[in-house]
Amino acid sequence: MNGPLKRAALACMLMFGLLMINVNYLQAVRADDLRDNARNTRNFYARYEVERGRITAGDKVLAESVKTGDTEFPFSRRYPEGKVYAPVTGFFAPESASDIERAKDKLLDGTSPSLLIRRSIDLFTAQQSKGANVDLTINPRAQEAAYKALGDSGKKGALVAIEPKTGAILAMVSIPTYDPNPLAKPDKEAVNAAYEKLAEKDDRPLENRAISRTYPPGSTFKVVTMAAYLESDDTLGPDSQVDAPQVLDLPDTTADLPNYGGAACGAGRVTLSFALEKSCNTPFGKIAMELGYDALAEQARKFGINGDPLQIPMAVAPSNIGREEDKAALAQASIGQRDNQMTPLQMAMIAAGIANNGVVMKPYLVEKIADAEGGQVESADQDVLSTAMSEDNARKLQEMMVNVVDKGTASAAQIPGVKVGGKTGTAETSQGRDPHAWFISFAPAEDPQVAVALIVESGSAGSDASGGQTAAPIAKRVMEAVLGR
Repeated sequence: MNGPLKRAALACMLMFGLLMINVNYLQAVRADDLRDNARNTRNFYARYEVERGRITAGDKVLAESVKTGDTEFPFSRRYPEGKVYAPVTGFFAPESASDIERAKDKLLDGTSPSLLIRRSIDLFTAQQSKGANVDLTINPRAQEAAYKALGDSGKKGALVAIEPKTGAILAMVSIPTYDPNPLAKPDKEAVNAAYEKLAEKDDRPLENRAISRTYPPGSTFKVVTMAAYLESDDTLGPDSQVDAPQVLDLPDTTADLPNYGGAACGAGRVTLSFALEKSCNTPFGKIAMELGYDALAEQARKFGINGDPLQIPMAVAPSNIGREEDKAALAQASIGQRDNQMTPLQMAMIAAGIANNGVVMKPYLVEKIADAEGGQVESADQDVLSTAMSEDNARKLQEMMVNVVDKGTASAAQIPGVKVGGKTGTAETSQGRDPHAWFISFAPAEDPQVAVALIVESGSAGSDASGGQTAAPIAKRVMEAVLGR
């Protein structure tokens, strides 16, 4: 009798053990997959049960949860500023989210371990738990000025503004944009239809061009080539002379490098400042071939290009200058063409690093996070990403960029009473297509409060688009907004 009982007890213990293993496997290993499974209707209802935290920029509310009066879906997400801030807030939909809504999801919905004490207090006091509030670094004046200047003109493109000394992102606009409100309804069918309609558009309004798309930077990249040249020899300065032929003979190819429009650039030999002011191609191509690929790639890396992946907290597409080929390819890469590809955020980081005396700060978008009662949960860390160049050489480059605005290709960016530094760019795309128009800048030069990078995409500004005439006036309005002018 004891034998059968022992066997039965052993079988029960074995089945109980297997049951416990399966429970722990489901709770610990497969929990996220099961929670996010589209067939999990409990998750769908749960997304609208909690009062999700606000997303704010100073005193301006960008996203909030409002009561619906519906017992099944007590709360619904609302975006008071809609299209203006969509590339920043993203959307919160029945089965997905994007941008800040996704990156800070567990804090916004209150499930983050950082909010455990707050949830415990709410449980003890029988209060309904709420999500944390996320306050962004965005300057509403700058964001709205950028949206109006770029969006109202019918242009496509993106703009990023950064505070050089901290890395705080003051504006991030992507045009065309979208209204996130139709994507926030607790109605899967309606939301899916609205999303598909946006996703099928050729101009991709759901894509945040500021951080998710790369472009050839054109002549704005010449500041990186100039930085590498200055770093190679401390005796160089704005008045140093450099060869500037009308056409640069490139080795091992019949495709030589002319200046923009085939124009002459000086009398065959010019100062470094003049070469940057007039955006001469040939001096920069010659400089790059003399420096070599490794020196240019290393300088680019010091500005954050091809470095560790960036998160602001959204992931940023990597920028790069292209692989090493021959000297002809290097000359083209040095003026922002060939395989050279940059995000607008990366170009803003370059402008900010030069303005900040050579120190590139890590860009960030979240200023602070507080629980529903105002208790601080997180605050921004201002971290140095890299030292791109010496302070002395950075000041030389600042002087040259101020000259670009004062007496070069970027006169449209001048602000009365303010020293502005900048660099224009006109980037070729493909045969038969209009160019992109770029502009990077910072102001005031002596005490930089803002650095801006802006691209106006090919086809949205006409065949005569240029960084100086098309992009610089838009950047000027954003800088004025930050400076309170």
